[in-house]
Amino acid sequence: MVGDMSTIYDQITAGMKAAMLGKDQVTLGALRSLKAALQNAQVAKGNAHELLPENEAQNVVRKQIKQREDAIAMYEQAGRPELVEKEQAEMKALAAFLPAEMTEEEILPVLEAVIAELGATTKKDMGRVMKEMQARTAGTAPGKLLSKLVGARLA
Repeated sequence: MVGDMSTIYDQITAGMKAAMLGKDQVTLGALRSLKAALQNAQVAKGNAHELLPENEAQNVVRKQIKQREDAIAMYEQAGRPELVEKEQAEMKALAAFLPAEMTEEEILPVLEAVIAELGATTKKDMGRVMKEMQARTAGTAPGKLLSKLVGARLA
């Protein structure tokens, strides 16, 4: 689904059309929810007619995925496997709108460079290192993995 189209908005529209044609109600519901969340973010920013920059739109997608993760945890506790399955399918549909996540092997060289540049040596430097790592990886590195690697390196 994600390809040479110009924006995440175009990709969502194309995905919605494909889901309608394929009668995929779960994907269609997830994409409609995402589109509404993006519109809400535009309104919150002060201009409902101006599209969000790509990085902000991706943050909205990440929040939608996080909501699905939280719902899955609650449904698992409640013993509702059919709802867990639906949320997982929605997460998969939403994940298609994000760039591929970096692997540990791709993150480590960037981490070493940041630590060297900042002269970080102890856990006290973790906040500065994390902030710089998040800026350099531009949301393509999972936060939990970043935190684990930085913590292990500064231990």
